[in-house]
Amino acid sequence: MTNVVDIFTDGACRGNPGPGGWGALLRYNGKEKKLNGYTKKTTNNRMEMMAVIEALSALNRPCNIRLSSDSRYVIDGITKWINGWKKNNWKNSSKKEVKNSDLWKKLDLLTEKHNIEWVWVKGHAGHIENELVDQLANEAIDKYHK
Repeated sequence: MTNVVDIFTDGACRGNPGPGGWGALLRYNGKEKKLNGYTKKTTNNRMEMMAVIEALSALNRPCNIRLSSDSRYVIDGITKWINGWKKNNWKNSSKKEVKNSDLWKKLDLLTEKHNIEWVWVKGHAGHIENELVDQLANEAIDKYHK
């Protein structure tokens, strides 16, 4: 892909559920934008998803994207499971409602206008950008959780 926006995302949660944060780094043409946010009571998976949703929402035109995440849940969900969920009216293989379907629906809409390469990276393994977005997610919790 040429003219690629590199996006790195991570979510964090203290307790599951508990206070959570998400972080994202967007990089294009030598410029970087850091984003993060907080939710009072949430889960780690929701924060992983929110990081991706907020990063994609920050783009104002269709892009070629290389999106790196340490969340198998997000990457497998969007690349392997989502088409079956949609076909089955947002039910999983056990005929139960898909967890976090509200966020999956948002993510699905956001991905439609972009060309995205999904890249899994091992978390907490010294990957510089993954460590940075983990820090951003935790900073959001530290800043807002009282």
